[in-house]
Amino acid sequence: MNVLSLFDGISCGRVALERANIKVDKYYASEIDKWAIKTSKNNWKDIQQIGDVCSVSYNNGILYTDEGVFDVGNIDLILAGSPYQSISNLGDGSGLRGKSGLFYEFFRVLEEVREYNPNVKFLLENVHGKK
Repeated sequence: MNVLSLFDGISCGRVALERANIKVDKYYASEIDKWAIKTSKNNWKDIQQIGDVCSVSYNNGILYTDEGVFDVGNIDLILAGSPYQSISNLGDGSGLRGKSGLFYEFFRVLEEVREYNPNVKFLLENVHGKK
């Protein structure tokens, strides 16, 4: 299974896949927090870090990123947990105009992948937000 994890954090999606005994062939992680990346790299040497989600694009089996161009073929699963600080009950109230607007990057990449693989699966973390 080829996995694309957006807003990867410390790669908890990889932990979940391992615990579910789901074999991962390639795992591409989009993350910008240096401490999260360091933790991820410490735990999994095979994860390919690909940089900022805003610079990620996918077209006909090719993944274009800050860290290079990758001929990945099918992406089978997209994981995402976009920043929620500006929509959470404790957030600054800026809503999707703030940091949480990165949520739309998930949908952009999902649609790009769906053009090549309409059967791609996804798991998007949900957060209870302000009303």
